[in-house]
Amino acid sequence: MSKDLKYRVADINDLDGLRQLGKISYAEFSNVLSTENWNILSAILESEENVLNLIEISKIFICEIDSGIAGMIYFIPNGNPTELYESDWCYIRFLGVDPKYRGLGIGKELVDFCIRYAKKSEEKIIALHTSEFMNAARIMYEKKGFKRVKEIERLGKRYWVYTMKLGFFTKLS
Repeated sequence: MSKDLKYRVADINDLDGLRQLGKISYAEFSNVLSTENWNILSAILESEENVLNLIEISKIFICEIDSGIAGMIYFIPNGNPTELYESDWCYIRFLGVDPKYRGLGIGKELVDFCIRYAKKSEEKIIALHTSEFMNAARIMYEKKGFKRVKEIERLGKRYWVYTMKLGFFTKLS
């Protein structure tokens, strides 16, 4: 198996690969969620409509290995508020890495792509949410400097919303 990692921005042609990776990368959580809640999460990850909407509003960074998608992350700019995210926050959704490619630093690099892009776009706060059963992700986010700002319940589990304040230099006139 080649370890040649290629990072790029995804587009509409990646729709099927993104949906497939969502299912593969989150499958391990089927064991920690109730059947009903796993079915909800799985339906969100595999929904063509949901992924098309995310493609429309976000910048999607992917990692390819041997022309297959090994990792993905959705970066949503500010102005897209939800029940978790304020309108002036940008946020990260659905970081996923194919289990057979974990340990190569793909997830960390994808998060770094989002942070760099957010700073370049002069975003002020980047946010995300993660759960009590997503230990590796939670630890990585905390090491990168994300701070827990709120606890919520989703899918019958504890989740936390994290934010990171982004410093950027104002442009001189």
